[in-house]
Amino acid sequence: MSFKPALVDAASDVLALARIRGLSIVTAESCTSGLLASVLSESPGAAELLHGGFVTYTKQNKTTALGVPEELLQREGAVNAEVPALEEGALERSPAELAAAITGVAGPSPDEDGNPVGLVFIAVARRGFPTAYLARDYGNIGRDAVRESAIADALAALSRVARVCRSYARVR
Repeated sequence: MSFKPALVDAASDVLALARIRGLSIVTAESCTSGLLASVLSESPGAAELLHGGFVTYTKQNKTTALGVPEELLQREGAVNAEVPALEEGALERSPAELAAAITGVAGPSPDEDGNPVGLVFIAVARRGFPTAYLARDYGNIGRDAVRESAIADALAALSRVARVCRSYARVR
């Protein structure tokens, strides 16, 4: 996939900031299918800071690979504010200090739990600090546009968390 220059620039800025702060990154992605990790990998020097990513598209893999409780997924579905517990699982399973997680419905149709196209939840965690949460409803703007919007918001959140790690409340 060819990324828009603005996304590549934002990813480069995140990695430059991570380098300055001495932080490394891991991703946990569902609806973006690894595209956040991919755009981060486009930056020179990414191999020093990006540990990789987890693509956990199914509920079963969210549980198996990242430890998201099966009961939570059955009760709440895979697209909700609590399921970005993906970021916690990614931190537990990697040496990274920062984790970004994205789960949502990119389309073209609602998910198996009835969540609408465009509903996305993003979480960014830094070891030892509270997690920053974002809920977004991009609407049915097309699969690629939903994923690009989610990646842009995740990169912005990574930048904020890397810059200032004070107490973050849920951002809606």
